[in-house]
Amino acid sequence: METKEVLVVGGGPEGVRAALEKAQAGVRVTLVERFPALGAARIPRDRIVAPDACFVNPELEEARVHPNIRILAYSEIQKVRRENGKIQTRILKRSLRVDNDKCTDCKACIQVCPVNMLDDFDEGLGFRTAVDYFNPQTAEFNIFKEDMPVCQQACPVHLDIRGYVGRIADGRHLESLALIRERLPIPGSIGRICPHPCESACNRQYLDAPISICFLKRFVADVEIAREITPAYKTASQKFPEKIAIIGAGPAGLTCAHDLARLGYENITIYESLPVPGGYLWVGIPEYRLPKKLLQREVDLICEMGIEIRYNTRIGEDISFEELQKSNDAVFIGAGCHRGLKLRIPGEDDFEGVVDCVTFLREQALGTRKSGTGKLIVIGGGNAAIDSARVGWRMGFDEVYLVYRRTRREMPANSWEVDAAEHEGVVLQYLAAPVEILGKNGAVSGVKCIQMKLGKPDASGRRRPIPVKGSEYVIDAQTVVPAISQTANLEFLGKSTEFRLTRWNTFEVDPDTGATNIEGVFAGGDVVSGPDIAIRAVAGGKRGAAGIHTYLRSR
Repeated sequence: METKEVLVVGGGPEGVRAALEKAQAGVRVTLVERFPALGAARIPRDRIVAPDACFVNPELEEARVHPNIRILAYSEIQKVRRENGKIQTRILKRSLRVDNDKCTDCKACIQVCPVNMLDDFDEGLGFRTAVDYFNPQTAEFNIFKEDMPVCQQACPVHLDIRGYVGRIADGRHLESLALIRERLPIPGSIGRICPHPCESACNRQYLDAPISICFLKRFVADVEIAREITPAYKTASQKFPEKIAIIGAGPAGLTCAHDLARLGYENITIYESLPVPGGYLWVGIPEYRLPKKLLQREVDLICEMGIEIRYNTRIGEDISFEELQKSNDAVFIGAGCHRGLKLRIPGEDDFEGVVDCVTFLREQALGTRKSGTGKLIVIGGGNAAIDSARVGWRMGFDEVYLVYRRTRREMPANSWEVDAAEHEGVVLQYLAAPVEILGKNGAVSGVKCIQMKLGKPDASGRRRPIPVKGSEYVIDAQTVVPAISQTANLEFLGKSTEFRLTRWNTFEVDPDTGATNIEGVFAGGDVVSGPDIAIRAVAGGKRGAAGIHTYLRSR
């Protein structure tokens, strides 16, 4: 006769008692407890308890040593299935980080642990270290971590940073890269250009310096290349026949296509107006920051999942948006922000030699603007402005100026990029703003600027620049590149679009699914957030893929 088995969930007083009763009756018992030790009910919500009044069950030790009881502490039930009168469960057992059999209760670990956390024992009114008692009466220790570390929470795609950094520390580089790719299909590219908000949140900075999370991502991606390993991105065995169109082969579109292919979708087509993949990663990020060869490699790996990219295909001209909707079951818009904003000052449209930063960088990346002569003036203080200035140096301009209306402290550009620009010879003029573009014989001859001073903080939290009367001066120049911001070009939707758009000309979408107000159409990346960092566009692509999958499977 088959031995009966019982699963008891919960290691509190009732769970321990129930397990013992069944075990003493000859039944084999598995006791599952989500905390690292039995005696989990240590925070009664109806009364305040002192540390010496914690849960101590006289039957606890008997349950621990009973031969018919198997204890799975620090475990959670993930799936329950009933089949042929039996119940099958899938249980996730986490690793305990302290071996309590070897622990001598010296408490030295508590004294030297550098990580402070809110203490769940007193409902978060105080603090404890990461290594702590689980139950003071039983003196069982473990290292406690938040459900999601602050670095992982700060990452837009919530990479398992603790997991992949730990694998690198163990020398398991390819395993680390595989873990990164579970949520990020272009790790080598992002590892080179990401401004790493995760490092700004890293708790290690309060001890010495943040962990180099972004560089480590690049490192493991480069290890794979150095070893000449070509990975294969896996797809699901179950396939789905629906047709999906994606507008834009930038980070949002590529990620959306990748995630849908992983789910099993076979008919995915990306429509790209440029002759190259990557969107702004290719035409907006300079070669010295992101090599095109590396980006092409990561795009090729995604395409090998069965994804087609149709280059030089402009929606609204080569194929209408309405036709795209009719011939596909779902559409994802990840077109990015590829239109530079104007300065709106006199002379801007009157002379040859004024080109917005998006066009300037794109033409240089595609080889249609190979060199420059004379003096270049870049206007702005963001990363696009710094990129334009540093690219200008490499193109051969005699002098490169960057004019910014605030001070270095208020510049939104990455500080290390500003340092590099200054080191290369770019002249940065702070507290200056252009008021007129000057020209001669139809060509730019210079920029009239005015000195600024900082007033009270504006809506961005930065001090508002105020013009100083009578302080105008002129900088001679042959090329002027405004780099003040970018916007999306949504002309492909037509003049009478029914899409709900924000006042910034971006799509209003469901924050959880990326769905627009038009059924079957989703959007993500810069066309939703406005010009933003690439890793956030990746997050938008992931959100859109999950939303499309839910939409198609629920029809």
